[in-house]
Amino acid sequence: QLHLVESGGGSVQAGGSLRLSCAASPYFYARYCMGWFRQAPGKEREGVAHIDGANVATYADSVKGRFTISQDPAKIAVYLQMNNLQPEDAAMYYCAAQDWGKVTRPLDASEYRYWGQGTQVTVSS
Repeated sequence: QLHLVESGGGSVQAGGSLRLSCAASPYFYARYCMGWFRQAPGKEREGVAHIDGANVATYADSVKGRFTISQDPAKIAVYLQMNNLQPEDAAMYYCAAQDWGKVTRPLDASEYRYWGQGTQVTVSS
């Protein structure tokens, strides 16, 4: 069983930056695909970014050029660097994981088996 814990959420003004972290345990390099999702009140959960064991990243169009997903060298955490945040980026952000080779739609929440509890991001205009 994979356990995921997110951190790094907070409140920023529009144009600001945040870096989210997702600590996974136990974490076996290249065994899982990792994704970041977000859900705003009254909206469906949407995919933000995905990274696989080969460090290939996929992004939602709405965050391309502003968000960057990465894995740390020790391969025990996944990060989401969020720059130029806008009010529409405000949401609960979730880290998710799925066994390697089982993800065909990287930004589809239904494809992920493991989920963290989420970290809140608030952006004021």
